[in-house]
Amino acid sequence: MNRKKGMFLLALLVFLLFAVNYRTMNNSILNFLEEKESAIVERIIDGDTIVVDNDTHVRLLGINTPERGEKYYSEAKKFLEERISNKTIMLEYGNDKYDQYGRKLAYVFLSQENINSEIVRNGFANLYIYDNDEYTNKLRQSWEECIENQKNLCEKSEDKCADCIELKNLDVESQTIALYNNCDFDCSLANWQVKDEGRKKFVFQDFVLKKKEQVEIIVGNKTNSENELFWKGQDYVWTSTGDTLFLRDSEGKLVLWKVY
Repeated sequence: MNRKKGMFLLALLVFLLFAVNYRTMNNSILNFLEEKESAIVERIIDGDTIVVDNDTHVRLLGINTPERGEKYYSEAKKFLEERISNKTIMLEYGNDKYDQYGRKLAYVFLSQENINSEIVRNGFANLYIYDNDEYTNKLRQSWEECIENQKNLCEKSEDKCADCIELKNLDVESQTIALYNNCDFDCSLANWQVKDEGRKKFVFQDFVLKKKEQVEIIVGNKTNSENELFWKGQDYVWTSTGDTLFLRDSEGKLVLWKVY
């Protein structure tokens, strides 16, 4: 076989290979471009929402930061402002690209730094696992590190009753949780709060959990009894796909948390 004929056959082989794989290659490239893109941060709305090019609103995946008026709201917003304002970032989208409000759902990267994970590690956000993916374990590790260092939202309660209150039960089907006082004295839970990963929050009023007794908190709009409290205004709180319960004292410090 002469050199010219060999080159022709090689070129033909490459062409055929390209033709066969073009659609696959093209789809792979398109999928990559749809999953990731760079953008310039125009402004920060709050600790978990930013605005990028062309007034596009982006909700940071896997986290939930305090709302306006809540402890660490301003600090969470400032954290993002100092890290990424007016900078070029990389957005990596989740399985669902948009939320119910039309915001893009994404992990935010500055160089190689996962900003979603960093805001959790620094105690300005709790976990909000929208969909398990390759970054979920990193987020959980950041939360564990935050707990270990007791940073901000992860700061352990110093209330004398913090070591008394146990989570005895969390039942998704009946939407009921049970808290038990294991101490030999009564515990005032006034202004303590139970919260899920998102925005749903139950605040105790002037309630005292007596020694060696438990109280059930049931999602629904019913009348309270002595050992039952009702989480009004919600159809459900605890999701069958998994969630996290956070119990905080009257100062917003962490008493306990439970992933299920």
